[in-house]
Amino acid sequence: MSSPPAAAANPANPADGHAKDEGITALLMQAKTHHLAGDLIAARSLYEAVLAARPAHADTRFRLGILDLQCGDAMRALESVECALASEPQETRYRFGRAQVLVALQRFDDAIDACRDLLAEQPASTDILFVLAHTLQAKGDTRSAIDAWLRVLDLDPACVDALNHLGNAYQHLGDVVPAEEAYRRALAAQPGHADVLTNFGNVLRVSGRSSEAMMSLRAAVQSDPYNAAAHVNLGVALCERREYPEALTTFERAVELDPTSPDAAYNLGNAVHAAGRPRDAIAQYRRAIELQPDHADAYNNLGNAHRSFNEFAAAADAFANVLRLRPDSVAACNNLGNLYRTLGRTDDAKTSLHRALKIDPAHSVSHNNLGNVLKDSGALDDAIASYRCALNCDADNVVAHSNLLYALTFQSDDAQTVRDESRRWSARHEVPLRATQKPHCNDRSPNRRLRIGYVSADFRDHCQSLFTTPLLTHHDHDAFEIVCYASVERPDAVTARIAAYADVWRDVGTLDDEQLAQTIRADGIDILIDLTMHMADGRPLLFARKPAPVQVAWLAYPGTTGIDAIDYRLTDAHLDPPWHDSHYSEQSVRALESFWCYDPLTDTPTVNALPASTRANSSEVTLGCLNNPCKLTDRTLAMWAGVMQALPHARLMLLSAAGEGRDRLIERADAQGIDTGRVRFVPFRPRAAYLATYHEIDLGLDTLPYNGHTTSLDSLWMGVPVVTRVGQTAAGRAGLSQLANLGLSELAAYTDDAFVRISVDLARDLPRLSALRSGLRPRLEASPLMDGARFARQVERAYRQMWQTWTSLQR
Repeated sequence: MSSPPAAAANPANPADGHAKDEGITALLMQAKTHHLAGDLIAARSLYEAVLAARPAHADTRFRLGILDLQCGDAMRALESVECALASEPQETRYRFGRAQVLVALQRFDDAIDACRDLLAEQPASTDILFVLAHTLQAKGDTRSAIDAWLRVLDLDPACVDALNHLGNAYQHLGDVVPAEEAYRRALAAQPGHADVLTNFGNVLRVSGRSSEAMMSLRAAVQSDPYNAAAHVNLGVALCERREYPEALTTFERAVELDPTSPDAAYNLGNAVHAAGRPRDAIAQYRRAIELQPDHADAYNNLGNAHRSFNEFAAAADAFANVLRLRPDSVAACNNLGNLYRTLGRTDDAKTSLHRALKIDPAHSVSHNNLGNVLKDSGALDDAIASYRCALNCDADNVVAHSNLLYALTFQSDDAQTVRDESRRWSARHEVPLRATQKPHCNDRSPNRRLRIGYVSADFRDHCQSLFTTPLLTHHDHDAFEIVCYASVERPDAVTARIAAYADVWRDVGTLDDEQLAQTIRADGIDILIDLTMHMADGRPLLFARKPAPVQVAWLAYPGTTGIDAIDYRLTDAHLDPPWHDSHYSEQSVRALESFWCYDPLTDTPTVNALPASTRANSSEVTLGCLNNPCKLTDRTLAMWAGVMQALPHARLMLLSAAGEGRDRLIERADAQGIDTGRVRFVPFRPRAAYLATYHEIDLGLDTLPYNGHTTSLDSLWMGVPVVTRVGQTAAGRAGLSQLANLGLSELAAYTDDAFVRISVDLARDLPRLSALRSGLRPRLEASPLMDGARFARQVERAYRQMWQTWTSLQR
């Protein structure tokens, strides 16, 4: 039998396929509508429904890729766009979209190639040129980006976004003039464009046109009050002008507008730090890092904030993170080097600073900081060479120039050397400020109550307070109104104590020199006294502005300031006999019995019995010097060697941190003839422990050309007499002044041989040493060196005479 005929197939109904196409088209239209409206969730669902029915639908694949890109998933976006291109490889829209996705993936070279392929076909497409220019700029090829932006503008001269980006590119290269021109063209086309106003304000700011910059930055915020970036840039400019209250408000608004902005949090941290709130700054820096884990600048400033609280481990960790993220960060190398210096880790400090200089051999700040470390370790000649390198790299580095001046006082016994350098300092840094000096309108009555201003960053637990306290405690407030201008970074109990002695206390750490000068003028200060000058945190450029009619140098800095605007220096006749007048640019006022009036600010520890008297071998005396190692010159070591050789059983105790600096000191001491096997070193210690070190010392040896100053008074307070060598400068005559005021001038030697003889004779005379030890503290307390009331009257008489001289010259 034959098979039955096969059943015929049921033919397709054309109407069914048409209906399905219409349904897909309708779905796609709905998806586009939701997409354009910003409803990305609904749009995605509808796109996926289309693809479920038509998996190869190229337009839907492409649009889903664009949606993925908008949602931040660039890898998924690329997959979708390339699926679309697989179906329609020549579709320009898809190829252009792929280029944009490649930019988002930071595959800049591939994106650039894609754009150039498209431009070969459509050379007049501003859209493609725009993406090419943007990609070149993102890659860092700024010159090529500028060429591309110019091509966009050839086609569309009023394209504001292209003009804005062109200005940014020029500004990135430091080409301020064409950048400004680009921004002006953009603003001519669209005057209220907030981003352009912001960028224009920034180029004006870096050009030093602060007032114009502020107008533009404020206009940006007014134009778009909800623009967080505009607020951030305005805040940065306000911080540069030290207008911190408004800056804080501006940054707080930026954070409110965009809580996810790391730049807003970072800059708010900078503002609160500058306003004296480092703990709040730490919170903001940490917030910035949370939002952007690779924010190297936030880590750097976080380290500085932790360091201000002596939170050294946290600071070191922050700086290490900077160098992990940015190995060539000169700033982080310097900050880490300075931190190691604070910790006494001299070798590590040098390593960090040498790393900075390897990155940037002409970095003036790094040379200066290296000089500080070398000076601390006693390598004085090398330190001075580093300071000179700093000035060769940047002649306007006033800090390095002041450090050079101070270092020279430790190296040279020739006052003229220091004076000559101080006059070079004045020519470089003071002379340009003379035009800012204004006449003084103070009441010229010669006998009225005078307003006296003291300027210092060290109204705190610092050796300077051992001398300011006796004076401020005993001022006659009926005749003198006392105003203290304090730049204290970390106030403490001593700060509070000193503040209580002032009639007016001003925290001025956030004020620059010009702002502080204006404050002093507004306060009507008659006589302004500098307590620091060319030492750390001094403000010599404040005094160069002459904010008070009479200006005086006293206390910390031992040489001439070299500043013409400083009229007088307080001294005594032992430090500065009349033939010293040529050493100074100021007029020396020898109104004091003693340059120093000392208060140890403690009565502990007590004086102990002579250590040598408790030893089995009484000839084993311990000689000591707890001065900074930078004072231990070869000349000093050679002089001490004579003492050590004459006392073969004597020991020598010195202050020096372990490390390369100590090793170098040992080598130098050995070279000068000191048996270094008899030398013992102690580290830097807090004050109480440092004073207790004198319990182990029988006799102190002084240094030359820079004698001990505070250290010698501490030694005398602890019952340890000091044999001094009188030098040719005030710094080298401190021991003479102190001993003369104690009635112990016989311990002052005018030759090296006399120094050796006096030291050896005293070391061998234990009964005399013991009697001196038990009587030194009472002798010191009864002397002018600790008579605060007497000292204050002498200073006040000097102030009154200075004032009367000034008033007589104004008639």
